[in-house]
Amino acid sequence: MQRSNAGDVTYDDPWYDALASGWGESAASVALPPDRPEPDSAPGAAADIYLEVQRSAAFQEVRRRYRRFVVPGAVAFLLWYVAYVVTATTVPGLMARPVAGAVNVGMLAGLGQFLTTFLLTWAYVRHARLRRDRAALELRWDTQELARGRGGAS
Repeated sequence: MQRSNAGDVTYDDPWYDALASGWGESAASVALPPDRPEPDSAPGAAADIYLEVQRSAAFQEVRRRYRRFVVPGAVAFLLWYVAYVVTATTVPGLMARPVAGAVNVGMLAGLGQFLTTFLLTWAYVRHARLRRDRAALELRWDTQELARGRGGAS
C-alpha cells in the first residue's frame, strides 16, 4: 500500500515505482522497491543460448536472405542518389531542360528519388514478409523455448 502525495489516500498498485514517481515526496517517504531475486540458472546460460542460435544454420539463412536484398538495394539507391546530386551540380543545363511547361528534368529526377524510396520500401517489406519473417519468428520461438528449458531468461 502506497501513500499519495496528499498523505491521506492509499492505494494498492503492484506496478508502483517510488523512484520514478518521486514528485512532491520527501526523501523519507520514498520506499525503495525490493531487490529481485537472481535466477537459479548460471549467469552465462542465456548468452550460451543466443550464441547457439547465432551459429545455427537457420539463423545464418535468415541473415543471408537479408543481406541478399539489402546490400544490392542500398548500393543501387545510393548510386542513383549520387548520380542525381552529381548531375545537378555538374550539368545544371541538363537538369534545367524543360520537359512539359514548368516541369524540368531536375524536378522529374527529384520526384524520381521519392518514388524510388517508396518502391524500395515496398519491396523491402514484401521481401521480409515473404522470405524472412516466418523463419525469424520460428527462430525467436525456438530461442524462447531453449531459454525456458534451461531456466534462462523468461
